[in-house]
Amino acid sequence: MIGIALASLALGLFSGYFVFSAETVEMMSGWSYYGLIILIFAAGIEIGTNKVVFQKMKEYHIRSILIPAGTLVGSILGGILMGWALGLPANESAAVAGSCGFYSVAPMLLRELGGPQLGTLAFLTNILRETFTYLAAPVAVKLLNKYSAIAIGGATSMDSTLPAIAKATDQETALLSVISGVVLTAAVPVLVPLIYQLGNLG
Repeated sequence: MIGIALASLALGLFSGYFVFSAETVEMMSGWSYYGLIILIFAAGIEIGTNKVVFQKMKEYHIRSILIPAGTLVGSILGGILMGWALGLPANESAAVAGSCGFYSVAPMLLRELGGPQLGTLAFLTNILRETFTYLAAPVAVKLLNKYSAIAIGGATSMDSTLPAIAKATDQETALLSVISGVVLTAAVPVLVPLIYQLGNLG
């Protein structure tokens, strides 16, 4: 999946530079909005059909909320810190980091809100987060605890990085990983625009 995403980005860069005119790109920008709506709708369907997750959330009680909440807060705080170090606005860096690896939706949201540069930054950041999870999950479990592997994966912990997390932990943690990913997948489309807009209140 990562390879397909990166190949699509490379093809888009090539096409934008050599093939399409500015007018065509402007027209395609309008399409991206409707594509975003479809992606969010599809994410909602995926969450809604995962009935086992809702049953397990009742079973695990507070842990099913604490893990994704901690992941989100840690991601946002880390994003603000790195944004400060790199000279980026706090709301932009927080929104990018708060995407939690959801690279199919968050970059399009941030592109609509902050322009193509912010959307590209979100895409690359989230792709790198997913890739990093495969390498870091086993190390995090050894140095910290098994829940840290879930936090690193963010929204991807419900699907693409789940095998790496499950291999590094156990069956119960894998279930909590799916729950955390589902909660974050539902939260990101709502919270990312909200975080970004907070910087415009002043």
